[in-house]
Amino acid sequence: MLKISVMVSGGGTNFQAVIDGVSSGLIPDAKIVQVISSSGNAFALERAKKHGIPGFVVSSKEYPDLSEKTDKILKLLNDKETDLIVLAGYMSVVDKRIVDAYRGRIINIHPSLIPKYCGKGFYGKRVHEAVIAGGEKVSGATVHFVDEGVDTGAIIIQEQVPVLPEDTADELAARVLVVEHKILTEAIRRIASGEMILQK
Repeated sequence: MLKISVMVSGGGTNFQAVIDGVSSGLIPDAKIVQVISSSGNAFALERAKKHGIPGFVVSSKEYPDLSEKTDKILKLLNDKETDLIVLAGYMSVVDKRIVDAYRGRIINIHPSLIPKYCGKGFYGKRVHEAVIAGGEKVSGATVHFVDEGVDTGAIIIQEQVPVLPEDTADELAARVLVVEHKILTEAIRRIASGEMILQK
């Protein structure tokens, strides 16, 4: 049984896609053991409550000291015997101590075709605005492993979507989000089914 801890900051639609994947059996032999949010206002916490998944808030407001914040997150991850950490719209940089402790077992979803439009400053709507400003004909989403850099870890899966001439950032974001849900679920399915072996 793959024990998954999901880390979130906002609405949690990618988190919901993982919940749906596990409950439908699309992601086999897996259980979401907790959600950890960087914000007490994240709607993802409501999604967790609805599905009986333990939810925890570890915010910079509560833990202004990064070392203490990292200690708290590591304790939660360890207490639940986490096998895989899924960053599903987690808007904080993961501390190096967490990366070291779970190296090869942390994945992230990013709303562009890495290596384009990623790294520091590229998150949320900003990504889609930059894609449109860059005159790109295609965009998409990427699931990748997390390392010390920002969006620099090994790519697991990508999928393209067209960028239409009349697209606004919101319209493009909506089209990319559909793909995000699909490939995040697929990446976790590969891991849970043993098609992709995690490092331990």
